[in-house]
Amino acid sequence: MLMLAIGNITYAILMAGYARSGTPDASMRIWTWAKVIQGCAFFTFWLRPELPPALGAFLSNGLLIVAAVGELAAYSLFMGYQWRRRLVVIAVLCELLLAAAVLGNASLVNLAGLMSLIVAAIAGLNAFFLIGAGLTLLRFIIGVPNLLIALGFLWRAWVGFTEGTLTVFSPGLPQTLLYLGAYFLLIVNGFGFLLLCKQKDERRLRELATRDGLTGLVNRHAFLGEAERAHSLARRLGKPMTLLMMDIDHFKGLNDRYGHAFGDQALRVFARAAQSTLRRHDVLGRLGGEEFAVFLPETDIGDALDAAERLRLAVAAARLDADGEACSMTVSIGVAELAADDVVSMALLRADAALYAAKRKGRNRVETAAPVHAPSPGAGFAVAQG
Repeated sequence: MLMLAIGNITYAILMAGYARSGTPDASMRIWTWAKVIQGCAFFTFWLRPELPPALGAFLSNGLLIVAAVGELAAYSLFMGYQWRRRLVVIAVLCELLLAAAVLGNASLVNLAGLMSLIVAAIAGLNAFFLIGAGLTLLRFIIGVPNLLIALGFLWRAWVGFTEGTLTVFSPGLPQTLLYLGAYFLLIVNGFGFLLLCKQKDERRLRELATRDGLTGLVNRHAFLGEAERAHSLARRLGKPMTLLMMDIDHFKGLNDRYGHAFGDQALRVFARAAQSTLRRHDVLGRLGGEEFAVFLPETDIGDALDAAERLRLAVAAARLDADGEACSMTVSIGVAELAADDVVSMALLRADAALYAAKRKGRNRVETAAPVHAPSPGAGFAVAQG
């Protein structure tokens, strides 16, 4: 009991130190306080021979329930389950059952059986949250011991109720093994939750490195990397691939007239409108400012022109709110198909040239670039739909 107390408080200190070095969220704070309370619970179990029986039983078990439900709440929140109210109800019901047992002078055997059922239920829910939320190897490694401990405490409750001899401090190999399993679970849950938090922080850092914070689209670096990989795959499979370059028309004028907040709104609305017309495996990226690009895998120039026209119409139909005044925006698009021996950066330059041709010809239109092996310099640009 004393080692469990020290272990839980140690993990709380570790989590508090980790949270100070990163970006703490609510699940970390709940988990840290749950470990502190759990340490206090086991310390109270260690002190029980020195305390009045009723007070010792209620205080140690009551703190253990609060801590166990707190840890469950941390896992629930971390995995994205909306169980806060349900967990509060579970905690209150468990505390009421405990109070009724203590006030009703329940035997130590019945009290041990009741707490075994409560611990089994909470450990089982922990296993459910961990294994049921998009299973990964780490969640499996943490979840399975929780499930085994739940089964172990169910067995303990069965033995206690049927044989009528099992209490908290009853000696014997089965209970010793169960308590050693609980200590092992302390280590698994402690390091496991720390590793889960570390994984989450690493994913957040990767998102920051590859995503545009305003629109949520991939940034220039990530877009070029994905486009290169997609082009390599298309070349191996002998499939076509097309690039679109896009620029919001008169964006600077919108910014100057309505302010930068409106400009940010325009970029977000544009991103949503464009994404609504694209396929799941098409990739839209923000290259900088009001300039965007799309690569369309397995798409020839004809299908790409159709996709570009749908995108142009969707952007023109999108509505913006300028201080209560409804307004709209348009986009100019350049299209370039990649040949098998082409380079993504060169195709982007051709698509960019087609984009500026669209702007010169009046904006709010789609232009296609000359093929990479154009028959003559005069091939220039062929007008798609204006």
